[in-house]
Amino acid sequence: MLRSLCRSGFRGRRFAVPSRRCQSTTTSSGRSASTWSSGAVLGFAVATGAIGWSIAKWQNEKNSSPTRYSISSSGGGDQRFATLPEMNKAIKEIMSELGSEEIISTDDEDLKTHGYSEWSSVNPDTLPVAVAYPRSTEDVAAIVRICHRHRVPLIPFSGGTSLEGNFSAPYGGVSVDFAFMDRILQLNKDDMDVVVQPSVGWQDLNQTLADMGAGLFFPVDPGPTAKIGGMVGTNCSGTNAVRYGTMKDWVVNLTVVLADGQIIKTRRRPRKSSAGYNLNGLFVGSEGTLGIVTEATLKLAVVPELYSVGVVSFPTIRDAAAAAAGVMQAGVPVTCLEIMDEVQMRVVNLSGNTAPRTWKELPTLFFKFAGSKASVAENISTVQAITSRNGGEEFEFAKDEQEQKLLWSARKESLWSMLALRKEGQDVWSTDVAVPLSRLADLIEVSKQEMDELGMFASILGHVGDGNFHESIMYNKHDPAEREKVAACVHNMVNRALNMEGTCTGEHSIGWGKKESLVKEVGQETVDVMATIKRSLDERWILNPGKIMDVPWMPRETHMGREDVVVTPIREVERKASQNSFDP
Repeated sequence: MLRSLCRSGFRGRRFAVPSRRCQSTTTSSGRSASTWSSGAVLGFAVATGAIGWSIAKWQNEKNSSPTRYSISSSGGGDQRFATLPEMNKAIKEIMSELGSEEIISTDDEDLKTHGYSEWSSVNPDTLPVAVAYPRSTEDVAAIVRICHRHRVPLIPFSGGTSLEGNFSAPYGGVSVDFAFMDRILQLNKDDMDVVVQPSVGWQDLNQTLADMGAGLFFPVDPGPTAKIGGMVGTNCSGTNAVRYGTMKDWVVNLTVVLADGQIIKTRRRPRKSSAGYNLNGLFVGSEGTLGIVTEATLKLAVVPELYSVGVVSFPTIRDAAAAAAGVMQAGVPVTCLEIMDEVQMRVVNLSGNTAPRTWKELPTLFFKFAGSKASVAENISTVQAITSRNGGEEFEFAKDEQEQKLLWSARKESLWSMLALRKEGQDVWSTDVAVPLSRLADLIEVSKQEMDELGMFASILGHVGDGNFHESIMYNKHDPAEREKVAACVHNMVNRALNMEGTCTGEHSIGWGKKESLVKEVGQETVDVMATIKRSLDERWILNPGKIMDVPWMPRETHMGREDVVVTPIREVERKASQNSFDP
């Protein structure tokens, strides 16, 4: 068994809940968690929900809209989400059934952390009403059963690093945080698989395998703080995807809690099976809209005999993209193939994250080679010839493992480097697309040109080995005109990718932010099929509602005008925090 999260950090006035950053946080009032009774907890939940309810009611009256968005379910009755009293009743039942007040938090900062993300460019102006901290699959099943009975929305929460509003709470409800479910349950070394809970970080998993001398590793490597639950939910990938594939390729089976609290297992433990429907493929990438994953059995790979890391610069971004496509079209089995433009290379230098190493501020490709000594040498020779034909400069190779980490760190630190350069009031809009390799250079070139014309700090980077890249643009989030320009630039990139038979998201999933793009990509008929699957597994639509597709009886942008949707506005939490005056 492994505990991969720090247990010393706690946040909040009311409950001893674990901090995701493993840092101790104190409150302005200085009150300890033990001073709050269940009555005080419920009182605060009522007060918190009432704020959102009153604003929603005011907006409803202001708009003078008589419409109540509802549909009849196949079982009859009005389809809607819980009212404020129903949500509070559900919270009380959860604490009673699980026998602990610490299972639920309604602390302001906790609510904001679980409904708003600085990583995401799209954040609905609402927060969950409460955060639940289950300790087991059975806890999750109990929480889900109660919320299903009361029609309370449920939003799974793992690493909290999503970019498309994937864990936002547009209709209030309960965020289910897996911070206490962070164990490696079973390592089957001879079978090359491992069973983990949702809050195990992929880096923690690999460090544990290395410490054990297992000779195995888990190859899916997104952002450093990503955790298995979120990685399953978004079908993420990372720098190794060009050789090892994405999350869906490494899941053997899943333990899933369905919308009514039923617990299922998708498969047994063999690496291959043709027994029935591929339920792994159904739940991986579903963002918690079809079921809540509480355990995952993952395949592991053998650690290669040798690694080599090299970088090469190019005069233009098109040259770099063309070289990347050429390497893949030649069938060279590189482990990683990443691109960063000259702006991103400057960002890394300015941040100092790779000091004392500095970089040429030119479009750059990063390669990682792995295998036997002979195969690595042959692959390097082939890649050098291809990059040279596309204007690439001389390769720079790492001399040892320490230099490998240093060379590769520029790519892995890219988003953090950009975030570190933000000034007050600035934000970074980051999103991704993917296209067939033959169109990669075209799309990157024209997207780069449009970004440069914005006159803002904007860069391109990504996993070009599989046709996937990201735009990251820094802008003033308090300037509507500036945000509108950035949004138009990003949307143009997405639409170009779709026109090139690409996808609106290569690895970040749809979330709240790319629902319209999904319809453009696959068509309304295909989204309707997805909705049919969703309805069959979650008739009350309580699992992460509003992600991937709209709630059918609640058109987008109407939820803030409905009396039966209980929300806590982010602006109210931020106002209270700035006044430092919260004292119920």
